[in-house]
Amino acid sequence: MSRVFDKQRVQRSSQAGERAARLRQWPVAAREYGQAVQEDPHSAVLQLHLARSFLNMGEAARALPAARRAVELQGDLLAYKFWVECLRQMGRYAEAAEVCAGLPAGIERDAEFCMLQAESYLLSEQPQQAVPMYMAALKFDIKNPHAHYQLGLAMRHLKMGAQAAICFETAVLTGQAAGNSSNITALALSMLVEQLGQVADWQRLAPFRARLLDELSQPDDQRLSDVAPFPLLAIASTPEQQLRVARLRAKALTRNQKPLPAPAARKPGARLRIGYLSADFFNHATVLLLTELLEQRDRERFEVFLYCHSVEDGSAQRRRMLAAADHVRHVGQISDLDAARLMREDGIDIAIDLKGFTRDTRMQILGYRPAPVQVGYLGFPGSSGADFLDYMIGDAIVTPLAHAPHFAEKIAQMPVCYQPNDRKRRLLPAPTRASQGLPEDAVVLCCFNQIYKIGAEMAERWAQILRASPETVLWLLSWSAEAQANLTRAMEALGVSASRLVFAPLVGTEDNVARLQCADLFLDTWPCNAHTTASEALWAGVPVLTVPGATFASRVAASLVAACGQAEFACANSQAYVDKAVALIHDRAALRAAQQHLREQRQQLPLFDSQRYTRDFEALLARIWARHEAGLAPDHLLAESVAP
Repeated sequence: MSRVFDKQRVQRSSQAGERAARLRQWPVAAREYGQAVQEDPHSAVLQLHLARSFLNMGEAARALPAARRAVELQGDLLAYKFWVECLRQMGRYAEAAEVCAGLPAGIERDAEFCMLQAESYLLSEQPQQAVPMYMAALKFDIKNPHAHYQLGLAMRHLKMGAQAAICFETAVLTGQAAGNSSNITALALSMLVEQLGQVADWQRLAPFRARLLDELSQPDDQRLSDVAPFPLLAIASTPEQQLRVARLRAKALTRNQKPLPAPAARKPGARLRIGYLSADFFNHATVLLLTELLEQRDRERFEVFLYCHSVEDGSAQRRRMLAAADHVRHVGQISDLDAARLMREDGIDIAIDLKGFTRDTRMQILGYRPAPVQVGYLGFPGSSGADFLDYMIGDAIVTPLAHAPHFAEKIAQMPVCYQPNDRKRRLLPAPTRASQGLPEDAVVLCCFNQIYKIGAEMAERWAQILRASPETVLWLLSWSAEAQANLTRAMEALGVSASRLVFAPLVGTEDNVARLQCADLFLDTWPCNAHTTASEALWAGVPVLTVPGATFASRVAASLVAACGQAEFACANSQAYVDKAVALIHDRAALRAAQQHLREQRQQLPLFDSQRYTRDFEALLARIWARHEAGLAPDHLLAESVAP
């Protein structure tokens, strides 16, 4: 009798779980399938249903035992797929790749499994191993746009720019040819535009960029929900288009999330707990800018937690950053939900995302609302579009209140400049110009921005300046042989001899800043400015010439030069930029005076006054928290400077 009774209970629970799953009521489904598994722990099918329910709840750690048990019981391809997916959702990509590679010889891979294995390699920084698995997936369907797109990502990681562009273009064409109504076409198109910009292939770029801008104007939100917002910063997209794409992407990243229950009451008088979330706690621009802010904080008022999913590069910068915090939580090997729970357990008051839509972001962790107040800062120069971030920290130049409609967050302005800086950074002696391949008697114009920020329009402006000033050379970074060759050809077509272009190899940060002292004037780019690169040039005593636009990314350099007392270096338009550059080249005394101002006042300039910045930043956090404590909704906070 008990045997029949148990079977009936299993059946009832299984049917209830199935009904709940159809309605996407995953907690109910997990409870019902869990009861069925208790009655019949030897059913691989029930274990897989239980694992699926937990996965859809974001509970990969709870799904993992069920998936592994299904492998033990059944050991077929489906069970392995669930096991791999659990590991991937927990950030254990290398382990997921090992499971894929260890698939028993008697089980044949299908296209989906090949993709899972390839993506696991790619996400665990093994792009070379990913390539043959993407090729294996394409053997099943050579017209699979997703496989071509992912293969492009692998090629990009391998610094094979031309091949990556071909893959992205193939993804666009195959998606379009198949009448693909999903978002892969627009997604691949955005990456193709970025990749062609990375190699300065402007002739091929132009039609694809125009097509992408047209896509951004279409009413179909679904097609844009996976478009990467970052590539839009460097093309002539409008603030409205950038916000729309950001909103759609943030919504897609958090579509299955539900906020955690309300936090417990805060202990009266406790220090304000600030949690920083990032993958960039290593030798990265974020660390170079941010570390001294944490070191100088008021430790009696603020307790700092780092939620780190960064690579371990062994650098002095990483060690210094981690040492500056009170607590470091390594969240790279846990799921988004578990990371959010950890933040909640730590009692974080203000969670600060330092990534936005940049590489390796896990901004979506904050979609679970682990902290009462959540803020976007520093990493992504634009709105996150997220309804789970309350504030975006900017300043009166990069985020004027008139631009508030372009932000999903409320604007919180710093009084001088949103960008922190590290006054402790070393400035090594300048090398000789000869050692850098630069002529001693020329005016050296430079731009050490990444190539994708330059574009054909910038090249035309630079060519105007160079043609009007034969005593100048243009000093650029050599990001790749392909980009250098394309850029050289483009400048020659604009009437600038290749002999007037000097390409510098990539070197470490300290050596790079030291050699910047050999330059006379930094020519900025738009619509995406120099950011950390601009502050490095200013630290090296090189004036930065820029043109602010309508977006955050196009106004950063204007904020930086204003914070150095050189607001006149932010020009009204592109012709004013050309005219200002030519005037400075022909008025060496004015150019030298601008350089001397930066070099002699370096330690006193507001941009590099890290002590003042720290006071202002802490005051801004205190204002943000005071509104919350008073029961007030987030609102725009205009700049207020703390008295010295």
